Amino acid sequence: MTNAKTLATLIAALAPLAAAAEPATFDMKVLTPETALKAAQAAMARCRADGFQVSVAVVDRSGLAQVMLRDRYAGAHSPETAANKAWTAVSFRTNTGELVKLTQPGMPSAGIRQVPRVVAVGGGLMIQAAGSIVAGIGVSGAPGGDSDEACAAAGIKAIADSLEF
Repeated sequence: MTNAKTLATLIAALAPLAAAAEPATFDMKVLTPETALKAAQAAMARCRADGFQVSVAVVDRSGLAQVMLRDRYAGAHSPETAANKAWTAVSFRTNTGELVKLTQPGMPSAGIRQVPRVVAVGGGLMIQAAGSIVAGIGVSGAPGGDSDEACAAAGIKAIADSLEF
């Protein structure tokens, strides 16, 4: 019994030393403003080619805005919706088209739709590099989440060669 107490005391005393051996900071990757702008411009170009007037937002991995583009005739609601789609994708680490399915009424995650800023409509995608989320892109204004998502995917494709995989 005494040996067990001594061992427990020793482990408790050494635990802070083990924790101190780990770094106190970490590095993370985010898109440069130029890369975020390139993705947004490519997404908008795809939507224009398809005949849609949209807004495109790119947020960093924390959900903070990097780029916002609004086409001439995009709806007044579309800048905020695009930003919230991008925010939703990075915040929940799930593309918003997938959240549509996961948050249907009666599903265990249905309550997510009540969280402020959550937009469970297609068009918000994570941008990943080397296995980590580096940003999110959101598109709003095309007729349907599938069209918004296709434009967002075009934005990611435009910068894919620049990302580390």
